[in-house]
Amino acid sequence: MRILLISDIHANWAALEAVREEFDVCLFLGDLVDYGLEPNPCIAWVREHATHAIRGNHDHGAAQEVYLQGASGFRYLTGVTRPVTCAQLSADDRRYLATLPSTLYLTLDEKRFLLVHATPRDPFDEYGPPDPEFWKRRLEGIDVDYVCVGHTHVPFVLQVGATTVINPGSIGLPRDGDPRASYAIITPEGIELKRVDYVVGDTIRLLRQSNLPEMAKNLLTEIYRTGKLDKKNGHQEVVVERTVEMPKLA
Repeated sequence: MRILLISDIHANWAALEAVREEFDVCLFLGDLVDYGLEPNPCIAWVREHATHAIRGNHDHGAAQEVYLQGASGFRYLTGVTRPVTCAQLSADDRRYLATLPSTLYLTLDEKRFLLVHATPRDPFDEYGPPDPEFWKRRLEGIDVDYVCVGHTHVPFVLQVGATTVINPGSIGLPRDGDPRASYAIITPEGIELKRVDYVVGDTIRLLRQSNLPEMAKNLLTEIYRTGKLDKKNGHQEVVVERTVEMPKLA
C-alpha cells in the first residue's frame, strides 16, 4: 500500500495541484484554509481524493467564523485572510470543515495510525517539535504504530519507542526555509519526506491582485518565495478574538 500524507494546504491551489503522486490511500492532516486565496479548489480536491481527513485549527476557526486581530506575524495574516476565506465558503463546505474529526484512529495494512493536526494533548494549537522527550510525554497511553501530525509546517520523521511520529510539513506554506510543497509517502519499504516545485508566481500573482493590505501581500510573498518569515517582521502579537455566530446548517 502506498499512502500519501499531506497537511497544511492553506488554500494554495497551485502548490496542491503540483503534487502528482500515485497513491492507494491519502491522509489529510488539517488546515485547508486561510493565508492563501483559493480555498474552494483545495477543499474540492481533499473531498474527492482524501480517504481520511481531520480538522486543523484554521479549518475550525473558518467554519465557526472566528475572526482574529493580530499586530504582526501569522496571527496578523490569519486575521486579514480569514474574512476572504469565509466569504468564499459555501454552507456545504463550511459544514464539511466543521464536521471533520479533530483526531482519528484507523488501521491500514495492519498498522495502527493516529491522525491529529497538532498533538494528542492539544489537537489544534500545541506545536510539536522533533524532540523525542516532548513526544514521549504526549504519547503516554497511546498504542499505535504511527502518529501523523501537521501544524508546525516543518517536516520530520521521529522514532519514539515503538511509535513513529511523522510530520509531512506544509503543502501550501512551508516554514523550514524550503518554499517547495512538502509531503510524505509511506510504503512497506519505509517513509519518504518529499518536496515538489510549483509555480509560485501564480500564487503570488493572485495575491497581488487581491484587496488584501499591502503589509499582508508583502509578508505572504516573502513566505511563498523563501519558505520562512524573517524574524525582523515580528512574531509578538496582541490578539483579540471575537466569535460570529455560525448560521445553522441544514
